[in-house]
Amino acid sequence: MTNRASRLALIQELISVGNISSQAELVSLLAKKGVTVTQATLSRDLEILGAIKITKGPAGLCYAIPDDGSGAPITRDASRLGRAMSELAAGIDFSANIVVVRTSPGAASYLASTIDRSGLESIIGTVAGDDTVMLITRDPAGGASVCHELQELAKH
Repeated sequence: MTNRASRLALIQELISVGNISSQAELVSLLAKKGVTVTQATLSRDLEILGAIKITKGPAGLCYAIPDDGSGAPITRDASRLGRAMSELAAGIDFSANIVVVRTSPGAASYLASTIDRSGLESIIGTVAGDDTVMLITRDPAGGASVCHELQELAKH
């Protein structure tokens, strides 16, 4: 498991099922799963995922991802979308109010979640497969403008 999308999915899974209180602990858990990661890379991954530390009863402060049922608000962050688009989007096209984003295998679900959490009012929802994200725009003819906006984000 070497690609970023797979690593992010594993980190999200580990955080959602355990009480992880430090990056060192997370590095160790990842190593047990066969994933070697530096602290700097892990720190960036946690930022991309929007990981926060919350109090989990007797376990104390532990990492959580806001949409894991912790009750913390989901952060609306367009800068996170820009990073994800530049790293994961392989191609973007549109028709009427539908935008299709191609990704590498396994990355579509993560990218769709990032799009959903970005706060873009022009998008009413996403559907993800393995390597394709389909977005539905609010405007019946909004595909062109959303496609252009996502292409610009992917350039950075």
